[in-house]
Amino acid sequence: MIVILFTGGTISMRLDPATGAAVPALSSDQIIEAAPGLSSIADVEYEEFSRLPGPHITPEHMWRLARRAASWLERDDVDGLVVTHGTDTLEETAYLLDLVLMSPKPVVVLGAIRTMSELGWDGPANLQAGVRVAADPTSRDRGVLVVMNELILTAFEAQKMHTEASGSFASPEFGPVGVIDANRVRYARHAPRPGPWRDPAADAGLRVARLESRVDLIKATAGADDRFFRCSLGSGTQGIVLEAMGRGNVPPSMKPGIAAAMEAHVPVVISSRYGAGSVQERYGYEGGGHDLAQMGVIFSGRLTGIKARMKLMVALAYSTDPVTLRGIFEEST
Repeated sequence: MIVILFTGGTISMRLDPATGAAVPALSSDQIIEAAPGLSSIADVEYEEFSRLPGPHITPEHMWRLARRAASWLERDDVDGLVVTHGTDTLEETAYLLDLVLMSPKPVVVLGAIRTMSELGWDGPANLQAGVRVAADPTSRDRGVLVVMNELILTAFEAQKMHTEASGSFASPEFGPVGVIDANRVRYARHAPRPGPWRDPAADAGLRVARLESRVDLIKATAGADDRFFRCSLGSGTQGIVLEAMGRGNVPPSMKPGIAAAMEAHVPVVISSRYGAGSVQERYGYEGGGHDLAQMGVIFSGRLTGIKARMKLMVALAYSTDPVTLRGIFEEST
């Protein structure tokens, strides 16, 4: 049996006749009715977990969703899980689920780019494809997958690359791990999975017992200084992700903020503001990656800033030890 958790997003929207703008409107029953043939793929059970637009999703929502997903996956009669989601935050939720869910059973996250009021509503087709992937035995032990536009992407690599194109989701560096071809699931490769670290106090099926959501994301720009660091530290943040330039470099005027975080024992994780490639200690000038490494920052490998933030939320719930945190992020290189 495949379980579908409906959380909202464009897949559940139609255009409001009064405003012409898209709003949540469809129930889970209505979406299921619009996707005939699901029963020919697998036995399906579904639950309306929420009906929220993507930007309304918070880390706390994601954590509640993870706990609900884990409880479904613990059932012996459940073979896999599908989650419908708003595309604006889909890659964040998918990656957080990938980090915290421990089950080998397939988990697929999907959404829609167009509403049911528009020509080319892609929701039903994406839902059918997602159920097909979740029901396929070859999808086991692959972590959380994102299925959109007949492409199968890993949560680790999936990115929304366009605001509203039908092919908005992609893995820009390595491409999809698989495709749905003539209603058959075909995989071409495996992708990295999170390591074995787990909090023994966590509930069954989960990696950690809670989520540390007080993590901020700061972006390096030309001439940027440390103002956002000071604001973040003053508001009680427990971790900071810095989207640096290039391989992991920042303007020298940002360094005082990094130093202040180090002094306050707040971890700073470096990612790149670009969509592909890894951050490394390549450059030795002031503010370069090597310089920042000497200050004690943690490099996040190939993770984008928003995913590094998700990982730091989970990692801080597991440990605040700098050596342990560094080891957790070395999985992403």
